[in-house]
Amino acid sequence: MGVFSAPFRATANVLGLAWWARIDTRQPDVTYWFGPYLRRESLEAELPGFLSDLRSEAPAVLEHELLRTRRSEPFTVEHQG
Repeated sequence: MGVFSAPFRATANVLGLAWWARIDTRQPDVTYWFGPYLRRESLEAELPGFLSDLRSEAPAVLEHELLRTRRSEPFTVEHQG
């Protein structure tokens, strides 16, 4: 993601047009948000590296989905309970 695309990504995010990956893990129970991306293909190209990093933490379950949505902080949400 280049520095020049940052304003475009921010605008797409505000409009709910940005692509995000929502990754849920169990043990630990955490939701990670990875994005924003202007194109789904760009997100799909970068996602394997992010998933690999998360797998190295050895969660019991790791699931993800790609969404076109608007997202703000926090990008990592720990679930208590």
